[in-house]
Amino acid sequence: MTSQLKIRKERVGTLDYDTQIKEVRCQLVDQLKVLDLQLEQKNQQLQDLADYLRRRGEIESEYARSLEKLAERFTSRTKRKEPSSHSVTQVWVALLSQTRQESRDHSGLSECCSNFLIQPLTHCLEYTQRLAKKSKDICTQLQDGLLKVTTELQTAWRTYYQYHSDYVCAEGKLREAEKQEEKQKQSAAKKLERLIEKRQGKVQEIHLKCSKARNDYLLNLAAANSSMNKYYLQDISTLIDCADVGYHLSLGRVMQAYLSRQWQNQQNLSTGLKQFQTAVSGLDQSHDRDTLLKDHYNTFCMPLRFPYQPHDEDQVSEVSAEGEMRCELETRFKQIQTRLKAVNQETEEAGTSMSSFEASLLEGIGDDDLDLSGSSQEGSTENLTVKPSVARRRANLQEMENLYFTKVKDYLLGSSLVSKLQAKHDLLKVAVEKAEASNGHQPRHTGKSVRVRKNPSSANLVHNHKLFNGDMLCFIQASGQQIPFVVQSCIRFINLNGLHHEGIFRVPGSQVEVNNLKDAFERGEDPLAERQYDLDSVAGVLKLYFRCLENPLFPIDSTGQLLEHAQIKNEADRAAQLKTVISSYPEPVIIVMRYLFAFLHHVSQYSDENMMQPYNLAVCFGPSLVRGAQDDDVVTLQPQINALVKSIILQHESIFPSRSEVQGPVYEKCMTLEQDDCEPINEEGDVAAECSREDVETRAAGNSSSSMSAAPTQKKSARPRANSSGALENSRSPARPAGGSITSGGKMTLQIPVGPQCKPRRMPSPGYVRREHQQRLSSEDIVVQIDKEVHRQMNSVFQELLLRKTSQEHSPAVSSPSAQEAPQRKGKQDGRRGRGAGLFKAADTVD
Repeated sequence: MTSQLKIRKERVGTLDYDTQIKEVRCQLVDQLKVLDLQLEQKNQQLQDLADYLRRRGEIESEYARSLEKLAERFTSRTKRKEPSSHSVTQVWVALLSQTRQESRDHSGLSECCSNFLIQPLTHCLEYTQRLAKKSKDICTQLQDGLLKVTTELQTAWRTYYQYHSDYVCAEGKLREAEKQEEKQKQSAAKKLERLIEKRQGKVQEIHLKCSKARNDYLLNLAAANSSMNKYYLQDISTLIDCADVGYHLSLGRVMQAYLSRQWQNQQNLSTGLKQFQTAVSGLDQSHDRDTLLKDHYNTFCMPLRFPYQPHDEDQVSEVSAEGEMRCELETRFKQIQTRLKAVNQETEEAGTSMSSFEASLLEGIGDDDLDLSGSSQEGSTENLTVKPSVARRRANLQEMENLYFTKVKDYLLGSSLVSKLQAKHDLLKVAVEKAEASNGHQPRHTGKSVRVRKNPSSANLVHNHKLFNGDMLCFIQASGQQIPFVVQSCIRFINLNGLHHEGIFRVPGSQVEVNNLKDAFERGEDPLAERQYDLDSVAGVLKLYFRCLENPLFPIDSTGQLLEHAQIKNEADRAAQLKTVISSYPEPVIIVMRYLFAFLHHVSQYSDENMMQPYNLAVCFGPSLVRGAQDDDVVTLQPQINALVKSIILQHESIFPSRSEVQGPVYEKCMTLEQDDCEPINEEGDVAAECSREDVETRAAGNSSSSMSAAPTQKKSARPRANSSGALENSRSPARPAGGSITSGGKMTLQIPVGPQCKPRRMPSPGYVRREHQQRLSSEDIVVQIDKEVHRQMNSVFQELLLRKTSQEHSPAVSSPSAQEAPQRKGKQDGRRGRGAGLFKAADTVD
């Protein structure tokens, strides 16, 4: 019943979001239709007005010619008659004179309507269409950004549901184990305790993942709502204003010129012209915009806010900065704060420039000379001809249009980014302040042990394939690593520390540090587990690995097909064709590709903070992953390769087979330090790690074989261990001297100097490292080098002591097999207790 309730809640939440986002999509489509309809209306108005003026000009011209013929007809009749001084004749002459003047007035009005007033309307129609198209393009881009935010919200919400489901399941298992502990007898208590401890660790790890996923969900939720507010309350009005720039001004000036001519010719129509003047004077761009929005209220009204939908019984509705997440969120908060300040400044500059260019654009549009003050004189129509510099003015006007819309685009995109960053900034600020208030007097680092990752290939490296500058497929088959460890380690490091790092993969790291990391990985070590490195250097190592491969990640013989399919316009068809080509690759290569591109897509989701959009990532990784044939032009292929890699990053889920189709590891967005391949190291350094039974047997066999050899050899250890079982036994034995000496039947005694125990450095959190890295770097490096040297020397000394001890107490060891079996049995018994026989565990060797 409970599971059915959970499924019903998940379906209801998904349905709510899907329905709401579907409504938003329909609304956005309707907005574009309304904008197109508005453009059609403006075009129709301008065309109708031009047709009206043209027809009015023809009528006025015909009327003027008729009046002229009428006046000439009666004037000729008057000339044939003798002049008369009668008043009736003077009235007749005055009437004919007035008729000729009226004919000239109508002829001037005809010329004005047919040529002078139509030309500005034609220009207005041209740039109105251009401005509307540019406004629609920006509106489409803003809508894509809005839909991207909603998609990220859905993704974060589903991720959060998934991790919280895992958390609820793990917590249920823990409770079940606790109930079993109460029912079981005393004999099974230890086994249940280990089961409970294991499940408690699993619950803690999943809870951490769930908290991270919830944080991302809440941040994306705030960003989505903020973007909706920004788009519906500001962007729509701005875009409509941009599309109408100059339209009302041009139309108003044409009508004003027509009015001036009519006032000169039609004084008897003053009442009608005053009404017309009132209408022309009432041209108001803002009022028309508000009227448009009001008439289409359902299309342009802001939708409801996206509500927070917690999974199951989750009561947390705020960004959490508890425990290990505090330093991470503090670092992210500072990065967003810095980014927000820079974007705010850029947006303010873009807004100022936009206002300046708008004023210049309006000035250019209003530069047409429509002054008809001298049109009443003879031959005034000759002064109304188009100026010779009109072509130049139109070219300047178009250039001003491009500059203005560039600034409009920068301003709108920048302000949208500010709204999203500000929403995340505010939530993170509240979370960080609460964390500081609740834990202000507590140390940042908890007592939880730091886990050091072990390279799975460093223990039994039996292959000769190079990691760098080699063949990846051969290396995977020889080493058994489905994901090369350098790729897995670098991606994990960046996931935990650098997703919000500005310019990741674009800013080059230190070449010395990159070479050091490369050499360490080549030796089979995992340097990223022992200390913090510069993020740009780690990113550089990841790019270097793929760039140095003998064969690129994408086989060269398929490059032509990939580039051809990347040109397909339809996204679904393009993804299907690319998937067909990639599915023909070997499965180990597909697994690495799927892992890498899922990670790159995850990095691009934080582009608001790290400024690495999919195209920027494609520019950084394209040359390393895809290569053309030797005879291909690299400069020509590079843009196509960048477009291909960008498409794969954006559509990686549709292109690469799922885990059910191709078995193998997949990239995980919310990562933690894995328990499977990590060994715990206590902060105080006085509690040792338990040695496995196989390690004890290996040491016992090694000691026995060393007694038979006259010159034992030692291999260089990959990473010495100071927290072995011997140190723990030494600390628990009160009978031994303070220096930790070892006695063997009174034959020999070795004094170990008393001092701080050698241990690997604790890996601090990302935020702590960034604040303390510069101050502690030099001193810590020296200490680590000295500690490692002491480990190597002490390991050698105790191996020699154990050899002598064995040779003295078991001198007939060569002829007596029982003497060889004794230490082995002892080692096995110690192995059952989880403790080793020697003071130092034999270090893993590398070839």
